[in-house]
Amino acid sequence: MEISAKQISEILNGEVIGNENVLISNISKIEEGEKGTLSFIANPKYEKFLYTTESSIVLINKTLVVAKEIEPTIIKVDDAYKSFADLLDFYQQSKIKSKSGIHKLAYVDETSTLGTDVLVDASAYIGENCVIGNNTKIHPQVYVGDNVKIGNNVVLHPGVKIYHECVIKDNCIFHAGAVIGSDGFGFAPQEGDDYKKIPQIGNVIVEENVEIGANTTVDRATIGSTILKRGVKLDNHVQIAHNVVIGENTVMASHSAISGSSSIGKNCMIGGQVGITGHISITDRVKVAAQSGIGKEMKIKGEVVQGSPSFNIRDYQKSYVYFRKLPDMNNRISEIEKQLKKL
Repeated sequence: MEISAKQISEILNGEVIGNENVLISNISKIEEGEKGTLSFIANPKYEKFLYTTESSIVLINKTLVVAKEIEPTIIKVDDAYKSFADLLDFYQQSKIKSKSGIHKLAYVDETSTLGTDVLVDASAYIGENCVIGNNTKIHPQVYVGDNVKIGNNVVLHPGVKIYHECVIKDNCIFHAGAVIGSDGFGFAPQEGDDYKKIPQIGNVIVEENVEIGANTTVDRATIGSTILKRGVKLDNHVQIAHNVVIGENTVMASHSAISGSSSIGKNCMIGGQVGITGHISITDRVKVAAQSGIGKEMKIKGEVVQGSPSFNIRDYQKSYVYFRKLPDMNNRISEIEKQLKKL
C-alpha cells in the first residue's frame, strides 16, 4: 500500500514541510532509511540521522528545530512517538483482512450465543452457555470453557485457553498460549507431609482494553475474582496468582510474578523478573526496577524502588557503589591488619 505525506499528515493532524505528494510504502529506522519509507525521530540523540537518512518522509516533534537543509519531506506532530504508534496501527489495520464466521472444523456448543462478525477459526472450541460479543476474533486452537463471557472486539490469538466462568470485557487482546482462569496454587498441609488441594471456585475478570502477552498465566480466585482492571498490559511469561487485583493502566514486563491475594495500584510500572510476595498492597504510580523483590507493602505514591529486598532506587544506587568496592576495601583492611600486627 502506498500513501502520501499529505494523507499521513491528515491521519496524524500534522504539518507537512516539503513535497506533500511524496509516496511511501514501508517503514524503516531513521539510521537505516531507504527511499520509499517513513522514519521518525522522538529521541534527540537520533537527530543527526535526519541529515543523512535516505527515508522519503520523517516524523518529528514540532519542538525540533531543523538546523540545515534536508532531503526528506518532514511531517511535524505534537508527539512523534505517539504519532508513529498511531500510524503503525493504521498500517496494520489496512493489511488485516477481516474474517468472520464459524469454520467447519470449529466446535460451538448450541447453548452459546455469538454476536455479529465473530470469527471462530479451525479447531477452536466454545463450551456451553458462553456469550461472545460483536467482532470478536477467536483463532485456531483456542479453548473457551463453559459459561465464559467475552465482550466486543476481543482478539484471542492461537492457543489461548480461557477456563470456565471467566469474564473478558471489550477490546482485549490475548496472545498465543495465554491461560486465563487456571487453578490458583492452593494446597493445605496434611498429616504425613501430604497436601490436600483447595478447590479454586472463583474466576478471573479482565476489564476493557487489557492486553496479555504470549504464555502468560492468570490464575482464578479461590473465592471471588482475580481482577485485571481497565488498561492493564502484561508482557509474555508473566504469572498472576489467585485473588490478585491489578489496578488500571499498570504494566508488567516479562518473567515477573505476583503471589496470591496481593493488590497493585493504578499506573504502576513493574520491570522484568520482579517478584511480589503475597497478601500485600502496592499503591498507585509505583515503579519497580527489573529483578527486584517486593516483600512488604508500598504506601508512598510514585515511589521508585530497586533491589531484593527492594528499597528506594537512589539509596540502592548509592549502596551499589559501595558494594562494588567491597573486594578492594577488604584487601585494604587485610593489608592494614598485617601492618598493625607488625607494629
